[in-house]
Amino acid sequence: MLEIVLFCVILLAAGYWATMFVMGRRDDVIHGKFVHTEEEGDFTPAAMPAPPPFPKRPVRVAQPASVRTASVQPALPEAKPVNSAALQSLLAAIQQDLKSVA
Repeated sequence: MLEIVLFCVILLAAGYWATMFVMGRRDDVIHGKFVHTEEEGDFTPAAMPAPPPFPKRPVRVAQPASVRTASVQPALPEAKPVNSAALQSLLAAIQQDLKSVA
């Protein structure tokens, strides 16, 4: 597997080199110079604009304790008690599935 990966990387590099050579960028291929600094004096970097201010955080209104506890704890329906026979039949079904897989 490692050999395949190395071969693919070498093939990719050779393809990139051939593409650059065919496109006429022989200097880039030979010397690896992809940034030309001939026009360095003409270029002036643009000034960065100031970032926009962050919006203010909303202020929460204090609520009484009775309202706060009611909203935090949602009403859950009553859970039915689990029958022991139901658990035994579920365990038997799982064991049977495991035996059939093995």
